[in-house]
Amino acid sequence: MKAAQITKAGNDFELVDLPLPEPGDNEILIKIQACGICHSDAFVKEGLFPGIEYPRVPGHEVVGTVEETGKNVTEWKEGQRVGVGWHGGHCFTCDACRKGDFINCSNGKICGISYNGGYAEYMTAPKEAIAAIPDELSSEEAAPLLCAGITTFNALRNSGAKPGDLVAVQGIGGLGHLAIQYAVKMGFRTVAISGSNDKEDLAKELGAHIFINAGKHDPADELQQLGGARVILATAPNSEAISALTGGLGLEGNLLIVAASGEAVEVSPLSLIMGRKRVSGWPSGTAKDSEDTLQFSALTGAKTMIETYPLEQVNEAYNHMINNKARFRTVLTMDNHE
Repeated sequence: MKAAQITKAGNDFELVDLPLPEPGDNEILIKIQACGICHSDAFVKEGLFPGIEYPRVPGHEVVGTVEETGKNVTEWKEGQRVGVGWHGGHCFTCDACRKGDFINCSNGKICGISYNGGYAEYMTAPKEAIAAIPDELSSEEAAPLLCAGITTFNALRNSGAKPGDLVAVQGIGGLGHLAIQYAVKMGFRTVAISGSNDKEDLAKELGAHIFINAGKHDPADELQQLGGARVILATAPNSEAISALTGGLGLEGNLLIVAASGEAVEVSPLSLIMGRKRVSGWPSGTAKDSEDTLQFSALTGAKTMIETYPLEQVNEAYNHMINNKARFRTVLTMDNHE
């Protein structure tokens, strides 16, 4: 099979021929049709995640069909279209797993980091990491929903906001364009926040009820004039811009961060105390959460905006994404996609 692997941290991708992997007793062999390219694939590309063994094939937004199942796998059948996201399996025995918190499993696996991922024509994955793909979604559209989609959908549905509440989405990029759609379709009064007017028309097309240009107006003041936000979902990794939003929270508001920035966010403790406000984060989710995201997207018509590249152009595709030239999401497609 063809695969794009990193042989050493910092190297470019190498397109190589690898033996077809064989599924273990509790694994599934997937014939890959599409794999999204995510910013967190830089963990493998640049060696930013501890304990990575090289060479490694990254990719955790994987969609394909079941090619073969291990002897202990009964819930998945050959030919079924499935996906694998960031959460790549868990042990079932640690304290977190016993509580049902599989995403924080102390022995958990990450697709494309703990084992080879979706920048290839085939891959194997544990059965508990597998999600079913609805027929209504193409493989290319579905792939980014296994990371960008689940991250924003799962965060919003667990945010504490109720239909009719004011919910603001900071950033209208790969995460934000999905978050706006989900917020609207969940019944929230949705505000889109961007640094310029360039994306105002797009925000309105995505369903946003209100647009705030943070480069021209103080977004916190604008949100307070609207009554204060129940939730502000931060999707763009700009800590300064995120910090500027805290004053826009209403009573018991939640600044919910899904943008993975390495810089500190500043917030006034007094403003948190007096308004019973909070700053929180949210990871992606399990395979069941992925299925919920996919089903909600199919049901409501929420769409991923994508640019596609063949696997052979993996370096061009990755650079397009990592240099912020991709407007939304970038997806690799495989030659074996019929």
